[in-house]
Amino acid sequence: MKNHNLFLTLVLVTFLLLLGVWILSFFRSSVAVKRISATQPASAAPTPSSAAGPQALFNPPRPEDAPEKIRPQVLLGYKIMTETQKYATGYAGNALSCSSCHFDGGRSLESIPLVGTAATYPQYRSRQKYTTDLALRVQDCFERSMNGKAPALDSQIMQSLLVYLQWISKDIPVYAKLPWALPHDLGNAHKPDQDKGAQVYVQVCARCHGDDGQGTDIAPPLWGEGSYNDGAGMHRVRTFSVFTWKFMPKSAPSLSQEEALDVAAFVNSRPRPKFVASHPETIERVIPLPEGK
Repeated sequence: MKNHNLFLTLVLVTFLLLLGVWILSFFRSSVAVKRISATQPASAAPTPSSAAGPQALFNPPRPEDAPEKIRPQVLLGYKIMTETQKYATGYAGNALSCSSCHFDGGRSLESIPLVGTAATYPQYRSRQKYTTDLALRVQDCFERSMNGKAPALDSQIMQSLLVYLQWISKDIPVYAKLPWALPHDLGNAHKPDQDKGAQVYVQVCARCHGDDGQGTDIAPPLWGEGSYNDGAGMHRVRTFSVFTWKFMPKSAPSLSQEEALDVAAFVNSRPRPKFVASHPETIERVIPLPEGK
């Protein structure tokens, strides 16, 4: 009799344990689905995997894990990204570094990631009105965002940056859609108000970037000679507002879209260096392009 009761007790305990495991896994699955859904636009409908194209996963390899033959170049590229003033002396013309916009050398989701960027080029760029490669895009960054001089294609700086960007794009399918890429704009019809943006700056931004926008030990300058020039991508209100809304204040983004648009308009109304092109803005079309079919 005692053995019979013991057996029933063991069966009951086993059943309850299995039930508990099932309930726990069910709720974990539900939470995961909610998190994925929250990152997608409400209007976005799920697409079959066969029609979705190549999938990209954000899992950047560490620079020090690069193959031995390219590791020194990858490590130097990372240093140029994170300590631009030191490792690209003579090419950076302001107080910024590449990591001012691309935290941790572009390996962070808390800023503008560069993981997978190498897999998206060549691509058409309206600025050049032509299809360009990644090297030309990097040269643009030096001349505009860094208010400096573009490294030559065959320079050590440029080649190390290209090798680094290729390495952190490891395993990303060519021309894959990057879910972490920043949207073109906020899609918000709010008209930016510089006066309100000035108030947002004082209340939220000045504590890190300084009352005069010239930067501090913990944040870069947002205007003046030490900041990006008026030809940089960040000088577009639509671009700067996306960055500000998604990532600022750093590690604790809290601005509304309207506040982000306002403060972007204010910051970009402040004085800054003027962009001076060192080469033609557009690519000269000498040979007629063949028409595709």
